[in-house]
Amino acid sequence: MDRIVKEKLPCHIAIIMDGNGRWAKKHMLKRVMGHERGADAVRMTVQTCRELGIRYLTLYAFSVENWQRPKNEVQTLMSLLETYLKTELREMKETGIRLSMIGDISGFTESVRDLLVRAMEETSENRGMVLTLALGYGGRDEIIQAVRNIVRESGSTDITAERITKEFFSQRLYTAGMPDPDLLIRTSGEYRLSNFLLWQMAYTELYFTDVLWPDFSKDDLIEAIVDYQGRERRFGLTSDQW
Repeated sequence: MDRIVKEKLPCHIAIIMDGNGRWAKKHMLKRVMGHERGADAVRMTVQTCRELGIRYLTLYAFSVENWQRPKNEVQTLMSLLETYLKTELREMKETGIRLSMIGDISGFTESVRDLLVRAMEETSENRGMVLTLALGYGGRDEIIQAVRNIVRESGSTDITAERITKEFFSQRLYTAGMPDPDLLIRTSGEYRLSNFLLWQMAYTELYFTDVLWPDFSKDDLIEAIVDYQGRERRFGLTSDQW
């Protein structure tokens, strides 16, 4: 922890939590056991980010592509999400964490949807870290939905082509009002974004690790942040300009 420079903390960390299935296979266990073990890494990550003072943490919890997985695995993921919401709500309220979500949860079970809405409502006044769960999320779907919203608006308001700026478009995304991620962490040794926050990642620093998500530790998280703090973020400018 003493390697971290508090003044250079990323404001927003996004994480692709990958490797649960491979972890289970490595330990000769059922895939669902990997997801269950991965939930412990979620709790550690949320707690550590809150302690460090990270303002925004976004976790890629369930993608639109995940619906294609075996039915029993999807059911396990729904059950784990339900358990997480039930067990962690009290701590979120006590520690000032505000829960948010991005994506389309229309296909989720009613019990999960109800718990999610309740948790967001009961933490809406919190002013600590914003924990965002990407659920039923896909970056391309988000962009298409934003375009549809603009088309709908154009039917009732005077929207000209000149009004559609980057800022205007960003306000039609799920993440409206949220800063773009400063740091993306992806576990398990894969080197791709997997349809996650495609618009928002334009200038995000990318950090990849071979560690499988269930094994992702506090030390691994700190290492990622230290690596980020050693980079020069110029946003397209030269070093002299920045």
